[in-house]
Amino acid sequence: MNFADYFEQTATVTVAQQLLGAQLIYHSSAGLLSGYIVETEAYLGELDQAAHAFAGHRSAKNEALYRAGGTIYIYTIYGQFLLNVITQPAGVPQGVLVRGLQPNLGQNVMQLNQPQAKLAFDLTNGPGKLMAALGIQNLDLNLKSYATSALSLNLTDTKQPLQIIAAPRVGIKVKAKWQTAPLRFYVAHNPFVSKMPKRAMNLENYGWQN
Repeated sequence: MNFADYFEQTATVTVAQQLLGAQLIYHSSAGLLSGYIVETEAYLGELDQAAHAFAGHRSAKNEALYRAGGTIYIYTIYGQFLLNVITQPAGVPQGVLVRGLQPNLGQNVMQLNQPQAKLAFDLTNGPGKLMAALGIQNLDLNLKSYATSALSLNLTDTKQPLQIIAAPRVGIKVKAKWQTAPLRFYVAHNPFVSKMPKRAMNLENYGWQN
């Protein structure tokens, strides 16, 4: 199965879990930056009251949702840039939000990009933080492909979580099942997961098998 086929033929909830441990790689002007994805959220399109495409909403801002699987979707909220991976074939507006990243290559550059992060684990433990650390603070990559742009996903050279936790998504204000649906996935005990209590952090292997 090739790159595009994977995203278009795999259920969005499954992608959200399988992206944990995949490498997000950015060929930035300051050098090569990368990290392992440790936290995601799945958004399930027209029926999902928390999704940007709920009830078939379509606009210039969320157009990426309606593109082919493997498309980059970047949007802004509260002055922060957030990164998503589009899943499913064109016209089926589903995707996965990348919420947490464990730095691998270029952490010194990330720290320069995110000087307000006083602790190492605060550098990329949130969707807005990780984008700031990567230095992606515009919409230039929106609508482009992870397969052909400066931002890519390595789905083969990965880490394997010891345990994946499913929990409600963060900041969802709608009521009913979409507020509590366990559509947020993270590597158990990884310190780069957003809001991970210090007492729950595994500082020996960060929650990985390898």
